[in-house]
Amino acid sequence: MSATAAALPTRRSLLRTAFTAAVLAGTAAVLAPVVRARRPRQTLTPAPLAEETYRGRHIAVDRAGIRIDGRPLHVMRRADGSYLSGINHFESFGTPLELARAAVDELGTAQLAAAAPHHG
Repeated sequence: MSATAAALPTRRSLLRTAFTAAVLAGTAAVLAPVVRARRPRQTLTPAPLAEETYRGRHIAVDRAGIRIDGRPLHVMRRADGSYLSGINHFESFGTPLELARAAVDELGTAQLAAAAPHHG
């Protein structure tokens, strides 16, 4: 056999190389979401969607919920898209800001209770 015949790749070695490359690419594609999910997420405070002072109380509405003077207001979304809270659960409001204003009206000078610890 000559040196040029030994230097040329055989069909078997080409197929083995292609198969190995395909297995590595497939493994990388399967593991990519797992590796991405293990990265720590940034925990930035969401920017308020609405923020105002109403009757001397600070109201902040963001994706995390509604806060009145820094304390969370429990809010529930109804099937029709309106909102209600535990402060005034007999009336629905079209927006979270309207709900927060009504809660301030209902609270008067009282403060919202601090968030209760979750049981479970």
